[in-house]
Order: sequence, then structure tokens, then C-alpha cells
Amino acid sequence: MNDPLVIAGKSYHSRLLVGTGKYKDFAETREAIDASGAEIVTVAIRRTNIGQNPGEPNLLDVLPPEKFTILPNTAGCYTADDAVRTLRLARELLDGHALVKLEVLGDPKSLFPNMPETLKAAETLVKDGFDVMVYCADDPIQAKMLEEIGCVAVMPLASLIGSGMGILNPWNLRLIIDNAKVPVLVDAGVGTASDAAIAMELGCDGVLMNTAIAAAGRPVLMASAMKKAVEAGREAFLAGRMPRKFYSADPSSPTQGLIGS
Repeated sequence: MNDPLVIAGKSYHSRLLVGTGKYKDFAETREAIDASGAEIVTVAIRRTNIGQNPGEPNLLDVLPPEKFTILPNTAGCYTADDAVRTLRLARELLDGHALVKLEVLGDPKSLFPNMPETLKAAETLVKDGFDVMVYCADDPIQAKMLEEIGCVAVMPLASLIGSGMGILNPWNLRLIIDNAKVPVLVDAGVGTASDAAIAMELGCDGVLMNTAIAAAGRPVLMASAMKKAVEAGREAFLAGRMPRKFYSADPSSPTQGLIGS
């Protein structure tokens, strides 16, 4: 692990985090996640059974916590109180598990984050001992506020959840990345492998996605593509791209000592 992703003091090989919704069945979910190489998988507590509904299929039978880091999230919550209540339930179901993903939505159409309620919930959860990874707007000021509250990672959207529109505002992401002392992960809007690679080339510490894989024509193959894209983007960022040169060219071959010159 020469370049681990460190969140809340724990190191991970993979910088790709994946969701567990929208697959045709649990078998496809597990196959896609295996192909992605992801170690952290996020679960919508309001939509997926991880033990709160006895007698129903349990996702944890397919994705055991001994193998994967389960990241309960608050998808479907529109107030701070609902989000806090949901994650306290998740902590009970997962035997005191502290790492969570907070998202408080503003409206059901855009699924854009409600930032005042997000900040309120984050403050409560951090004080309650949670390690909070937080879905947020690509606003550098509010991202910094969440970090200062004590969130262990900030997760600005690339574009609207499930839109597949890719990164619409790379400049805001760069502002967030350049000012952050905690991991910055793109969350929402990735549509294909090139989007993931661009996020990593910008300097993001990781990418979280669900729909881009689950809604693909061949989800398992797309999961494999996303794994490679995140790895390639990270390597390109570490390598450092060549400078852009506008209105000028630079030949690849030497111009000195040419035959006949």
C-alpha cells in the first residue's frame, strides 16, 4: 500500500467507493462490487435491509462486514433530525459502527443537498462520536465549514445524483481540494470511466458512485472499467501532467543534429 486512502485513521487499497442500490438482485450486486475492487460499500438504511427487517433478505449476508467496510448512508432524508435518527439506528444494527455517510437532501427532484440541514446534522453526529463522511454542494466555503466541524471526509457532488452528467464545475472542486486537510471524494454525477479518471486527475482522493455502474448495460464490466479509471487517474495526478501550451507546439523528436542540417 504505497498510496493508501486513509479515512478516519484506517487505510484502504481502493479509492473507488460504490453503492449497493439499483442492481437486479443481490448476486449482481456482489459480482459488480468484486469487479470494482471497492472495499467501502455504502448502504441506504431507509431502502436496504441490513437487519432492521427480520425475515427479509439481508444485504450483509452477501456483503459481510468482515470483508467490506459498510458505510450506512441517509439517502431519502430531508431534515437533520431524520438523518441523525437514521444513522443512530445504523450504529445499533452494525454493533457500534461509527463510519457513516451523511446526506440531507433539499428536494426530491434534484436531490441537491440542503446545506443548512447538512451542517446541523454534521455537528450533532460528530459530537455523538460518529466519523462523518458528508455529501455536500461543491461550495468551497461550506466544505471547509464541514471539515472544521470535524467531518472525516467531504464529498462534493460532480453533478446531480444519478444524472451521469460528469464533472460540471472542476474549478470549484480544485478550490475544495486545495484547501482541504481531510480527504475529498467526488460523490454523485459520474457517468462513465472518463468522468472518474478526470476526478482523480484533479486531485480528488477518491470517487463514490452507484448509478454509473448499476445502470450500465453490463454493470460488472462497467465496475471493472471504473476500477481501472480511478487507478489511472490517480497515477496521472501523482505523475503530474505536462503543462498546457496554448498557440505553440513542441515536437516530440529532437530538432538538433538533423540529417542534412
